[in-house]
Amino acid sequence: MRAEGQRLAGATVAAMLRQLLRHNETWLAILIVVLCAGITIANPAFLTYENVAGFLKSSSMTGIMAVGVLIVLILSGSPDVSFTAIAQVVEYAVAVATLQWGGNIYLALAAAAAMGVLMGLVNGAIVHWFRVPTIIVTIATFNIYFGMLYVITHGKLINLVHPMFRDFGNTLLFSRVSSIGASYGLSLMTLVWLAAVLLGWFILRKTFLGRSVFAIGGNEVAAERLGIAMLRTRLFAFGFVGLLSGVAAVVHLSIVQAVVPNIIVGKELEVIAAVVLGGASVFGGKGTALGAALGVLLFAILNNGLTLLNVSSYWYNVTIGVVITVAITNSAYQALRRRRARVHVKVEA
Repeated sequence: MRAEGQRLAGATVAAMLRQLLRHNETWLAILIVVLCAGITIANPAFLTYENVAGFLKSSSMTGIMAVGVLIVLILSGSPDVSFTAIAQVVEYAVAVATLQWGGNIYLALAAAAAMGVLMGLVNGAIVHWFRVPTIIVTIATFNIYFGMLYVITHGKLINLVHPMFRDFGNTLLFSRVSSIGASYGLSLMTLVWLAAVLLGWFILRKTFLGRSVFAIGGNEVAAERLGIAMLRTRLFAFGFVGLLSGVAAVVHLSIVQAVVPNIIVGKELEVIAAVVLGGASVFGGKGTALGAALGVLLFAILNNGLTLLNVSSYWYNVTIGVVITVAITNSAYQALRRRRARVHVKVEA
């Protein structure tokens, strides 16, 4: 009797392990653990509280934007590439407005989110009403937003920002003091990133809007026949990536405490690569907020590790290119297998 119970328990555990290993997030978590172990062996300073808290804080902006990019990628199978331009415009506008009129950090976040939503909605409206591919529309709006920023500001740097951004960016939880007297700890920016991930998870898994995003991404024609509100869902997805881009802009401003008009632009590939590394399909209909967060975390670890090991930063760019290439190839292969399986079933029938 006991032997039978042990056999059943073993079979249950094995089944659970097989189920876990089917998820991309599991393999990504394993890769993160292995990478952390390898870097720590080479440089023990990597896995210290101060260093981990530091690279989590510096990756908060890309982590927040990745959640929004994920939802658009699930919806359309094509990435929104205008989100960095949206964040850049919002960052500049918020910095100028708060210097001029003051305010508080909550008002700044609300204004940034509202600006981001409006610019994101422009993308969603064009994609829906004119049936233009997402990447084409967002390349166009990227150039419009970023170009107008330079036309209006002439590329002027802002070296002085409102003190509230310094206070927001320097807020620490579980703080400690280093040997040289500097404070370090878990940044509030990291918690904002975590909040964005949890919000993305809740929307995708627990709301009708989230299910609509997956349905449209999986089969747009079938979703429309089922009565899913296509316009509302598209406007939500693009508005949401705009909202998170606005929040990410305030987070970035609070970290760097200055505005360089092209400092955020150029991060598109890094964010998109993290999202596809996390399991999002470039054909739409697939992806998780946890996977996107793990993808960002892996790139943060890799970037920090290369720095600590004195390895050229160009290898980081190579890694991003390889990840995008492998992810697209894998998605195309999986889609081809599914089509062949459907054809085989029809022939057998």
